[in-house]
Amino acid sequence: MSYIKIYIHFVFSTRNRIHYLNTSALRIKVWKHIKENASEKGIYIDMVNGYSDHCHCLISLSSGQSIEKVIQMVKGESSFWINKNQLTKEKFAWQDEYFAVSVSESMIEAVRNYIKNQETHHKKKTFAEEYKMFLDKFNFK
Repeated sequence: MSYIKIYIHFVFSTRNRIHYLNTSALRIKVWKHIKENASEKGIYIDMVNGYSDHCHCLISLSSGQSIEKVIQMVKGESSFWINKNQLTKEKFAWQDEYFAVSVSESMIEAVRNYIKNQETHHKKKTFAEEYKMFLDKFNFK
């Protein structure tokens, strides 16, 4: 038996960074659905949270999963579900682009805490500022 533990921190925004997920109750419902649906598809989401215009997921990839396929499933299925259940006034969509970075075992707890505290974090910093910080911190050009 092979043992694999590869954690990826995904961040993706709503299309045009529109604040579709504008209530805590709606966000909780969407994050719960994302986690449950992913689990049904064999995708392990350790932590999911976000704010009105974006989502963070800490995912542990298994041997047969690629970053691209996992993120396509999470984003595609969740936007379909949000629209099918008419959870937003306008048609909902996620932005095509996303941010993904590996997370070392020693940093898992720090990333979990960062994701868990999104509500507090975004009282001080916008998603645009956060995204720029990620790009700078991880040397994305």
